[in-house]
Amino acid sequence: MISFLLIMNVFTIAVFGFDKWQAKKHRWRISENILLGISLLGGIIGAAAGMIFFNHKVSKKSFVMKFILVVLIDLFLFYRVLRR
Repeated sequence: MISFLLIMNVFTIAVFGFDKWQAKKHRWRISENILLGISLLGGIIGAAAGMIFFNHKVSKKSFVMKFILVVLIDLFLFYRVLRR
């Protein structure tokens, strides 16, 4: 489980960085749903780090609100897994 979470978070920060790079070059972008989806799959720490480190999506309030919801869902699911 720890290995999976580590891989997901490294992957997620890389995806956020790639999307920011694409945005700067005015090229095709990764959809917000994909960014939120990989965050939901265990990459919330990587997503938060990517948002802060790359200054990506932090000024878009609708994305930040959705991301907070994803964090809450992940925390609830993590709690449920630990309780088993």
